[in-house]
Formats: sequence, C-alpha cells, structure tokens
Amino acid sequence: MALAGGAPFLRPQGMATRSVKPTPRGKPSGVPFLASLVDVAAAAGLHAPIIYGGVERKEYIVETMGCGCAFLDYDNDGWLDIFVLSGTRFASAPEGATNRLYKNNRDGTFSDVTAKAGLLRTGWPCGVCAGDYDNDGFDDVFITYWGDNVLYHNNGDGTFTDVTKKAGVAANRTRWGAGCTWIDYDRDGKLDLFVSNYLDFDIRRAQKPGENENCRFKNIAVNCGPRGLPPGLHSLFRNNGDGTFTDVTKAAGIADVTGHYGLTAVAADWDEDGWPDIFVACDSTASLLLINNHDGTFREEGIERGAALSDDGIEQAGMGVGAGDYNLDGHLDIFKGHFTDDTNALYRNDGKGNFNDVTLPAGLGVETRFTGWGAGIVDLDNDGYPDLFLVTGNVYPEIEAKLYGYPYKTPRVVFRNLGNGKFEELIEAAGPGVASAHASRGCAFGDFDNDGDIDILIVNMNEPPSLLRNELKGDNHWLKVLLVGSTSNRSAIGASVIATYGGRKQAQAVLAQSSYLSVNDRRLHYGLGRATSADLEIRWPSGREEKIRSVAADQLVVVREGSGIIRKDRFERR
Repeated sequence: MALAGGAPFLRPQGMATRSVKPTPRGKPSGVPFLASLVDVAAAAGLHAPIIYGGVERKEYIVETMGCGCAFLDYDNDGWLDIFVLSGTRFASAPEGATNRLYKNNRDGTFSDVTAKAGLLRTGWPCGVCAGDYDNDGFDDVFITYWGDNVLYHNNGDGTFTDVTKKAGVAANRTRWGAGCTWIDYDRDGKLDLFVSNYLDFDIRRAQKPGENENCRFKNIAVNCGPRGLPPGLHSLFRNNGDGTFTDVTKAAGIADVTGHYGLTAVAADWDEDGWPDIFVACDSTASLLLINNHDGTFREEGIERGAALSDDGIEQAGMGVGAGDYNLDGHLDIFKGHFTDDTNALYRNDGKGNFNDVTLPAGLGVETRFTGWGAGIVDLDNDGYPDLFLVTGNVYPEIEAKLYGYPYKTPRVVFRNLGNGKFEELIEAAGPGVASAHASRGCAFGDFDNDGDIDILIVNMNEPPSLLRNELKGDNHWLKVLLVGSTSNRSAIGASVIATYGGRKQAQAVLAQSSYLSVNDRRLHYGLGRATSADLEIRWPSGREEKIRSVAADQLVVVREGSGIIRKDRFERR
C-alpha cells in the first residue's frame, strides 16, 4: 500500500519524522512579553500523579501516547472545573489510578470530587470531549479508551451516570479509541458523536522492542509502532433525540476512510459553508479533512485541500491540533504538533477550506528538538494577536541515556505572534512554567481564576498535572463570549464568532475537542490590545447569523441564540 507522494506505508522507524534541520534563528524582537506562566498546581491542590505506563521504559505503544484533560464548568457556577484523565500500568494498577474531577473552590484551589461525582475508573483512557448531548443545560462527557469507551451523563446535581450501553455508543470499531468530538453534522439541534481510532492493538500478538524495523529509533530498541500495526477505523453516531444514538458510520461514508492512525478530532466549519466538518490529526499517516456534504455524508479531502501532509508532501506524526485565526483574516487556521526532528506545522486557511503550509515563512522552522502534543492558537498576552502554545515530551524514556540530544522531559514552547505573520520562539522568557521540563501530553486552555487571561492545564506522564497561571502585566483589554444555543444545540458547539476590534478581525469557534485529545474553556477569549470594544458576528450551528455592535471590553457576555446578550459579568484582575 502506498500513500500520497509515493511514501511507502511501512518504513524503518515506527513514528514518522522528516529528520529536518532547524532553520536559522533571527534577531530577537526585543519586544517585552507581558505574560508569565507559573505552575501553581501544587498550591491549587492538584497533587495526584497521572499514571501512564512504565516510568523508565515503555514496552508497548499503549504506554507512550498518554491522554487528555478538560476545562469544563460541570456544575454551571461560572467557574472552570478540571477533569484529568489518568491511565494504569500493565503489571498492576497503582493505588489511586483513576481519572479525576476537581471542583473549583473559587479561591485558586480545587477539591477532588471524583468519587462523589461517580467518575472513578481505572484503565487506559485517551481522549475526552464535552458537550450537552441531551440539551438539558449541563455538559456531558465522553471518554475514549484502549478498551471500552464510556459516556457519562451529567445529572445536574454534581454527579454523573455511565449511560454508554443505554445510549448505544458502547461499540468501538477497533480496540483503541483516541479522538472524539461532539458535532451536529445534520444541523438538527442535537449533538452527534464522532470517534477517531488510533490503531488495533492486541497485547497478545504485540511484538517486543527491537523485533523489527518499526521497533527501533536511531538503532535503539524501542516499543513498536504505529507503523507496522493495523490502523484504526473511525465511527460516527447520530443522536436520536431520546438519549440514544445510531451508528451511521457506513451511511455517512466514514467507513470508507481507512489507513490512518487517527488522534485528535476537531469539528468546525473549515470551509465556511454553514455545515461542520472534521479535521483529524493522524500519526505517521496523512491527516484527514472530512468535508460535510450537507446530506448526512462526508468526503475526505485532506490531501486535496493541503492539510494532510508537510509542504514537501511527507507524512508527519500529527498529534495535537490548535484551531484559531493567527493572521486575523477571519478564517480558522490549524497549528499541529509533530515528532522530534521535524517542524510543527502551521496551515493558513483561505476561507474556503483550502490550506497553505506557512510553517517556514512564519518562523516555526527554528524548533525541531521536541515532540509536540497539546497545541493551541491563543492570545496569551491579550495584545490582540493570537500566539501559539505547545506542550512537548518524548515517547521513549529509555533512549536519553544513550542519546543525550533526545531527553524524555522537555520544556513547553511559546511562539509569540509578532503581528506581521511571523512568530518568535519563547521558552524562559514566557515564565518558569514554560521552561520547566516534563513529558507532557494533553493540555487545555481556559481562565480558571476568572481574571481575564488564558491559563493552561497540562497532563504530565507519571507526574501530577501542571496548572499554569498567567500572571499577565500591562493593561491590554479582552472580551469573553459564551454562547447558548436555542434552535442550535445548547452548548453551541460548531458555532463561530468573528470579533472586530481596533481595525482587526479574529475568528474563533466553539469546539468539543482540540489541543491533544482535550477540552478548552467554552467561553471564547479575545485579547483586544488597546481596543475598548468589539463588534461580534455570530454564525450559529443552525445557520442563523447575528451581529452585536460595540460590546464593551473587559467582561464576559453570555449570548443566547435569537435573544442577544442575556448576561454580562465583569472579572477582577488578581
């Protein structure tokens, strides 16, 4: 079997890398970066480690991929709570190995309410997506696993119920669920469910490190895959409106999409035709762009539209996906993390769902040392120009003793937006929480302390999570927008908002999953720079369009479909 560009399906080394050299770094801009990210996880009460496979050695690929996390307001009190996935080990599950829900105490600390909420579960979770599938006003949670996926219904009283079998989403077309996203693909006002699957892994048939060419890195024996292992088959479930779902994978054309190691799934209207599409970051194979045909079916056009491969037509190890408008042209672009010895990718959207790889002209080619996972296009310093953020970490803890240049734990990376289509890499200058080295995977972006800036939650392998508080200086302005659907799904997932401010315009979308298998704050955050107000143009999932003029800065506005702004909240800087 061959893929685009004549690249063979099976190659030496299990994970794709182009072995490219970094481009020369330019002269530093000298412009101060007003954001400083500081890890406050310990003080916030996030002490439990995220268990995931062996610490010093990974025998199987299942142990390497890690998992996601979520910022979500599960109790609707206006403060972001934290949901962190956590795995296990093959020998035996360590005490306390479970996913964890932390309630926001509104004072910078969190309380572990996992048991009370009914969310204790041990296994190999991978991705999480949040959305109100039954339109009762409370976000529900779907989690993918190597094993059996699970759907938790939010009961609205601080507890969740496992309704997986009752809802009809228990069946998984392969044994390793990875990405997931809620999506109203037929625009009937009810959230449907798409699941991307990584690969079909059976430990009874699994090969050991070093057994073939896909089980070696730089001639060192490592765990096998993904190349050489059977790719996953993806699934689509249609919401019946009565708490149950119907598997429409074949009818929707999803069953025809084969041969891809699917990871993070991001549902958004990439071609701006009013119907939600799906982008899937794929590891070591071409990424997918599933275009909605408006008739209940999808067609796959990732290669044709320029979002599947590198600029030179090579497969990359796509892990995480940031979605946002980096160049302020009103269109959603894509930032994607890749394996070490390769560049991370930035794809510019022309507004019709066609993408151009601008990685090198944007200045991202300076960094090829790290493996990128959770990713975001987010304005960290509120200057009105979205920055790029990436968490990193190697997959092979055993190789750094032999290869000094490939440490397991590596820093996070900020590419600060210079406002001219180019970025400048910052590590130490972005704060101690960025410079700190970890083997990280998922991350979520949101304002956990309600002070008007973006904070970051990060999954660290076999360590407690990081919670990076943004200690932002200066007096740049900002605006947050929370959408509530009426005709559309209650969570407004699939909606897009263009904010116009200070002569600029920025598109954002309400997403059920992005970054690496994670969930961001559903309140859209716009840095406004010196602007003191913004005009909003909202396209709802139903197709309705609304415009709201002259919305004052430095507040959260809640907009209900068809009713305009129904609430305004002002936050305090801390």
